[in-house]
Amino acid sequence: MSETKNTHKALQDTFASRRYFKKFDDITGHLGRVAGVMEAEGSLSKVDVGVLTRYVTSLAFTFRALSMKYLLVGRDTGQFFGSLQMDGVESGFPVFNELLVMANDAQQAESHLRNMPSADSLKEQMVRGILGDQELPTKLQFALSQRLYYEELLRGELFWAQNHPECRWIENLPDGRKRFMVHWAVYDSQVNLPTIYLMELEDSGKHALPKDERRWPEVQAHLMGQALGGLKLVTIAKGFDESFDDLHPKRLRRFHVGPMYSHAFTAQAGPLREVLAAARAPKGQDWALAWTLEELESERVTQEKSGWFGSVDREVFALDPFSGRGVDTGATRMERAIILPQRPYQALEELNPPGFGSVRKFVVSPQGRVLSYR
Repeated sequence: MSETKNTHKALQDTFASRRYFKKFDDITGHLGRVAGVMEAEGSLSKVDVGVLTRYVTSLAFTFRALSMKYLLVGRDTGQFFGSLQMDGVESGFPVFNELLVMANDAQQAESHLRNMPSADSLKEQMVRGILGDQELPTKLQFALSQRLYYEELLRGELFWAQNHPECRWIENLPDGRKRFMVHWAVYDSQVNLPTIYLMELEDSGKHALPKDERRWPEVQAHLMGQALGGLKLVTIAKGFDESFDDLHPKRLRRFHVGPMYSHAFTAQAGPLREVLAAARAPKGQDWALAWTLEELESERVTQEKSGWFGSVDREVFALDPFSGRGVDTGATRMERAIILPQRPYQALEELNPPGFGSVRKFVVSPQGRVLSYR
């Protein structure tokens, strides 16, 4: 068995599986409120929050679909059926293959639903089975759960393994250029985590980027080919800048959502595991979610010769000036944050492990209110 597979954990118990999905349902709800707090303080714009909220909502829909797929896990359904595979050591999220299978299922969801009884019909059969035969209709429950799974897939708007770039106009600039935000996202197969990219660029082309039949497909293909967690932001931005002479990347951000830590579900090493063990939080409050933002900004523009007589703009990106870390990170700045309920936060403050002084804390109250601490 490979080292990668050793990190996978199968949720084979019905109640454990449902607690896991309920935990992520709560977490994705809190993420939207965290983005709202960041907008209120000015660290995110309204456009940023709109884009991030969309991806978080898509992530919530993905977890909802998977929760339907595995609703009857651990029960005798009369069918050979697997269980959710999660990364129990590194990320706490489902493994990458779960999203690949889900995407394949989505392609065939319509045909599956066409050959399935309706939800109302299945419910009627369950009632007759309970009242008439006085037995638990597990097989019918399984059939209904699979129907609900395919219905979720057919609705769409889920977070897929690849979420292709989209372009949003921001403003027209005085020199005739247009400013756009291009955003895309992937589920990183190396670390089993959602990763969201936001690029602000200036367009000096004749036709607006999203309406340009030549450039826009090329941009989409280029960005998806560079959406690798192992690549530094400066590498991605420079490669884009050099590939498109009339597109000028001014700001590139990458959001890493996760890992998710839970004393009940994950076995990550490090201070957070000790914090969650010490917190002894009740069910539903036993978690912490890391959130990392990498940001790269253009510092100035230089001119580069193009052809015999022409020249093009090239961006010079600002790297973190402190201790030379910008060379290592490939970013202008990096911010780490953690989202956690009150009990784990109290344990974190009491234990005060090294390395968490610079980590921003978003604390969720039992009522769902989010407070920010630095």
